[in-house]
Amino acid sequence: MMAKRPRVDLRGGAITNGPMQTRPLVALLDGRDCSIEMPILKDVATVAFCDAQSTSEIHEKVLNEAVGALMWHTIILTKEDLEKFKTLRIIVRIGSGVDNIDVKAAGELGIAVCNVPGYGVEEVADTTLCLILNLYRRTYWLANMVREGKKFTGPEQVREAAQGCARIRGDTLGIVGLGRIGSAVALRAKAFGFNVIFYDPYLPDGIEKSLGLTRVYTLQDLLFQSDCVSLHCTLNEHNHHLINDFTIKQMRPGAFLVNTARGGLVDDDALATALKQGRIRAAALDVHENEPYNVFTGPLKEVPNLLCTPHAAFYSDASATELREMAASEIRRAIMGRIPECLRNCVNKEYFLGPGSYSEGTGTVHTLKDFIHPKQETSYGLVDISPAAGVNGGYYQTGSLPVQQAHSTTPHEVPQHTVAPNAAPPTPQPQPPTGPVIPPHSLPMNTPDPTNHHATKPEPSEVH
Repeated sequence: MMAKRPRVDLRGGAITNGPMQTRPLVALLDGRDCSIEMPILKDVATVAFCDAQSTSEIHEKVLNEAVGALMWHTIILTKEDLEKFKTLRIIVRIGSGVDNIDVKAAGELGIAVCNVPGYGVEEVADTTLCLILNLYRRTYWLANMVREGKKFTGPEQVREAAQGCARIRGDTLGIVGLGRIGSAVALRAKAFGFNVIFYDPYLPDGIEKSLGLTRVYTLQDLLFQSDCVSLHCTLNEHNHHLINDFTIKQMRPGAFLVNTARGGLVDDDALATALKQGRIRAAALDVHENEPYNVFTGPLKEVPNLLCTPHAAFYSDASATELREMAASEIRRAIMGRIPECLRNCVNKEYFLGPGSYSEGTGTVHTLKDFIHPKQETSYGLVDISPAAGVNGGYYQTGSLPVQQAHSTTPHEVPQHTVAPNAAPPTPQPQPPTGPVIPPHSLPMNTPDPTNHHATKPEPSEVH
């Protein structure tokens, strides 16, 4: 039986009967900045950042105690990596592609995997059109010539420099994957005079009529008819290297290729050969199979007519904020509700529903609210559990903790702690006693959070 604890005065009110318990730990695995996530999570969770490139760099405290994880695309979680987490119940990918997570293994381990498919649609679509226009009008290459000091003294020099520029109106743009971004690209392309066709085997008949597009039912037909091919499909085991030696030979000679979806969709060796031979006139890639992309190495080194950008098509100040708010809100819904019912974008929900599911027969389902003191109003900020800094913060030790304190879980040197401007003075915190262990399948799941209303279900071919 737990020993009786003395009352402790906390800012915001007295403690009600019952033991004070710890908050759930949520970790940002491969980043440092939690300034947008903290306002959404600070009243329901303790947040730590790891800034790791692999699970070998993640602190033991996170591996043993984190029930939720946020992650970008710079870390990979295989089955072996997932097994290192002892209490993890939800992963939210800050983005829409989940190809860097073993989703099947996560489901078998009782870990829900979520993404954020509704952000940055306009940004990726706009970037795609920008890249297409650059290929057709060769703006990028002409601008570089001017920057390098090339003189254009007459029409002959312009003709020589702009060789390969093409007229857009009347050409056919072939879109592979008509999800949110693919649809947005199609509508923009029509305004420029493109004849737009698409291939997407996962969409029902009739979509083409609502958008005024032409549908083809095989990839071969799309490649054969298109003057420019733009990829907007997810990456999976069935379409890795979708553009390869064989499919490139099915494309029109001199066609353009644009990829703002996933780097693994294109075989770099085959693309390099096609660009050198002129079979593909020019290509624009925002994503690469090996990132960060190094222009000085690999098969695409020094190939002509190639425009590369650093996986930045999704970014704008507005979309970056929207993305992180939506990811943090999904974590909050998991803490306040019940998995998977409360989640809006769970990609492995089938592992939690129906006969034989992970949650079947587990008895009473608790939420993390059951382990949080109802009157606990202190904002813990970010927890520092770095080996270099020692274990010191919010839910790991007694003592005061500044609001919005900067922390790290990486073994390398960490920055000095900072306090946000106009922050309230530190508030003494009681030392939490040993509380009940959170059951593996009892991550919050009772009532969805009404304050978070970012919605939209992923379409079959959406990715970024």
